[in-house]
Amino acid sequence: MSATIESGRTIMPDDSHDKAHANPLQGMAQGKKAGGKAPYTLAIDIGGTGLKASVLDSDGQMVVPRVWVKTPYPCPPDIMLETLEKLVQPLPAYQRISIGFPGMVRDGKVLTAPHFDTGTWKHFPLAEKLGSALHAPARLANDADIQGLGVIQGHGLEMVLTLGTGAGTALFINGRLTPHLELAHHPVHRKKTYNDYVGHVALEKSGKKRWNRHVQKVIDILYELVCYDTLYIGGGNAKEVTLDLPGNVHIVSNDAGITGGIALWRNEHSGV
Repeated sequence: MSATIESGRTIMPDDSHDKAHANPLQGMAQGKKAGGKAPYTLAIDIGGTGLKASVLDSDGQMVVPRVWVKTPYPCPPDIMLETLEKLVQPLPAYQRISIGFPGMVRDGKVLTAPHFDTGTWKHFPLAEKLGSALHAPARLANDADIQGLGVIQGHGLEMVLTLGTGAGTALFINGRLTPHLELAHHPVHRKKTYNDYVGHVALEKSGKKRWNRHVQKVIDILYELVCYDTLYIGGGNAKEVTLDLPGNVHIVSNDAGITGGIALWRNEHSGV
């Protein structure tokens, strides 16, 4: 399910299953067998629009197609936990969990939850609570950081821009994740933030052509900001990008938000 890079663009696998719903409950995940090599990792991608999950083998490959459900609103922590428990029940057995969350996180706890209600989420120990509910150790990272861990090549300064409900960013130097910068809420054009400018609402309101002009401007601004060697554009709306991209800017599969979760269990990223 990996993406193929060609001439500055990336050929993405079919994303039609983004809109597929989770299967009916078929028993607890721990009761089924997976293919590939153990240990198996339950990888969860929490988004402002949808919640996705699959199980990865030791090489980070999905052993089953991912399951998806619409993100409920309102979504305080107890509703999120309940929804995720139901979502992953049809999946095969796993020994550990990786979670990507759209906000600032640290030491397994949520610091900000801009797509939900930060007041109810602040300092919530999501890794601990979900791990307890699903009976496996869990690790937590920002969703854009996980997307990056799934696509970077490990050379030079690599940056990730995710385009979904909002905009997310992640930065890596020679394969190492740097401290997370939440640029989404910073101004990028007049009084508009990155979320306002290239988020999903902007796509719907501005239309695809104008939205792509916004994306081009953000690509240019990010280069001026960090002088990236490579920029990867992911997230659910990356498929809407129609720009003629330079050779160091690539569209990547949204599956990386799941497959990148394997990196949280490698020693060099265990402290994310």
